[in-house]
Amino acid sequence: MSRYESLRRAVPEWFRNEPGAIEILTDPELVRRARRQAAESGQGRSPGRFGALRQRLREAVRPVPTGVVSANRHLWYLRDAVRFPDGRLGLYDRILPPPGASPGVVVLPLLGPEGKVVLIEHYRHATRAWHREVVRGFGDPGATDEENVARELREEIDATPTAVVPLGELDPDTGLLGHRVRLYAARVDGFGDPERGEGIRRAVTVSVAEAEAMVADGRITDGFTVAALYRARLAGLLGTASPGGPS
Repeated sequence: MSRYESLRRAVPEWFRNEPGAIEILTDPELVRRARRQAAESGQGRSPGRFGALRQRLREAVRPVPTGVVSANRHLWYLRDAVRFPDGRLGLYDRILPPPGASPGVVVLPLLGPEGKVVLIEHYRHATRAWHREVVRGFGDPGATDEENVARELREEIDATPTAVVPLGELDPDTGLLGHRVRLYAARVDGFGDPERGEGIRRAVTVSVAEAEAMVADGRITDGFTVAALYRARLAGLLGTASPGGPS
């Protein structure tokens, strides 16, 4: 727990408690009770189809670990002992950026005077599937957002922005992720080969109408991409929508 306690002291805003909300526990006895209750209830254990294994684990009643589960230069995985608003004790997992990390950026590339949308076909390990997405990535420590936008465009599609337009911030998954990213649109005059080492097989251009149709029919499911397109639409960057649908 020493690493966890050090983190609590270094980044207190990650551990603040609000009245009537889910309370992070610090009292050692309450933490032990929360861990034990989580073990007895099977929280964090195997799914039901592994019934025999789950029963043996319950019989062992080993407290579920809490604290810093893992950490690297991009992600910190924490498991907190908590008290829920109804008084129950339990555990809650969350994933955060490293302390002091720069926000990640999501970039909607718009090509040429027509403002065509540039999408990449990106293979994602978590879903084990290909996705149509806009450009995105972690922020470099000490870099400005504009520098991060330029770097991601260069790395992923070999493009240089001629103009960068902020589109606000986004919390991508408030149930698990403590990351907040910043959305941008970027004008580009062209692009080159994608970064195949990152699992990108190609970059394609589509009209705004086609991009929005891909969201509507499920060809685009990536939440960052949906958000970037919607924010760009609200910002007036994608032309005027017709009464019957996209522009």
